[in-house]
Amino acid sequence: MTAPVSLTTSTNSAPAPWLLYGTSECHLCDQAEQLLTQLAQALPIQWQRQDITLLDQSLYARLEQHIPVLSVGTHELQWPFGLTDLYHLAQRTR
Repeated sequence: MTAPVSLTTSTNSAPAPWLLYGTSECHLCDQAEQLLTQLAQALPIQWQRQDITLLDQSLYARLEQHIPVLSVGTHELQWPFGLTDLYHLAQRTR
């Protein structure tokens, strides 16, 4: 279980988007997507999957060895994470 890590400071009061970084050939990303789908049935979250191969090289290089990576505002989870981790992240980012 990996705890969320603060990336930046934000003063924006709007809900932060949930971004799942991965690739189309990543079976772990598929598992992470299933967890997010389960969480979205219980909590009002919206998320999207972002293919890291379509990102700029610096972001791709930072993420490629760690996918799936979930980014929510100033927090980031790297695999492995579970439904409990996602729930706690949702509580922190409300």
